[in-house]
Amino acid sequence: MSSSTATAPAAASRPFSASDLAILGVVVVWGSNYTVVKEALDTIPPLAFMSLRFTVASVAMAALLWKVEGWKPLPWRLFLKLAGLGLVGNTVYQLCFILGVANTTAANSGLLTATTPVLVAGLGTVLGVDRLTRPLMTGLSLAVVGMLMIVLARGPSMGAGSRLGDGLILVGCVCWAVYTVGIRTIGPEVSALRVTAVTMLTGAPGVILAGVPSVLVLDPRPIGMGAWLGVVYSALIPLVLSYYIWGRTVQQVGSARASLYNTGVPVVAALTAWAVRGERPTGLQILGAALIITGVVLSRRK
Repeated sequence: MSSSTATAPAAASRPFSASDLAILGVVVVWGSNYTVVKEALDTIPPLAFMSLRFTVASVAMAALLWKVEGWKPLPWRLFLKLAGLGLVGNTVYQLCFILGVANTTAANSGLLTATTPVLVAGLGTVLGVDRLTRPLMTGLSLAVVGMLMIVLARGPSMGAGSRLGDGLILVGCVCWAVYTVGIRTIGPEVSALRVTAVTMLTGAPGVILAGVPSVLVLDPRPIGMGAWLGVVYSALIPLVLSYYIWGRTVQQVGSARASLYNTGVPVVAALTAWAVRGERPTGLQILGAALIITGVVLSRRK
């Protein structure tokens, strides 16, 4: 062993990179999007909202891909793989999420969503696309505990009446883990933009068609401008832009580490709800946020 190796620090911090900034931006967008969607759902039924949202997002994503890279054919086997990820990460996930939230409490949804980083890390390890280091496992554990503290502070309800919604949310968590690890296995020869576009465009038809009956009977008169803007915003920013950034970051830093940042979404959601809806965070939520931040910092050590 060389002297330089012997004297090297046991746990050096990873430099803060553009990928870190990008994924933090996604966390802010996804966390604040809960408030945006809540406001829109006051006047727009859930399935109609999802159908309209994905229609806008699909058109925007197709236009972006055509403008930036053009329409380039993919190998048939690779296209089928991306289509499968689109079905899981868009069609099934989005339907499970919106229907799950409609059939259970927000606290239950957040509690079950806390399993996502664990599912991503475990699945990535099993498939050999990520390696679980001790700092990452420590940070992941602290972040998940912090996330549980935040959602538990809202008073979860685990009654029998919410079992359907709880099950749908859990299925959605599994779908997102499969999608996140799956796009990690796509090689660098396919850009993050093309991966995001193909998975969205192949997954969107199922979501759009599922909401068509609700859209056909939708009465637009009581829907205000704010709700329509919420549809457009949630389509263009949390879906098109953030999905692209998420896919690119996963390819660069790995699915497990990217998923760890996802535990910050409830923190942003709580702060946004406090600022917009007057929902003050509790002491337990503040402590949970501190654990999440500590977990992210620890996970960046080699």
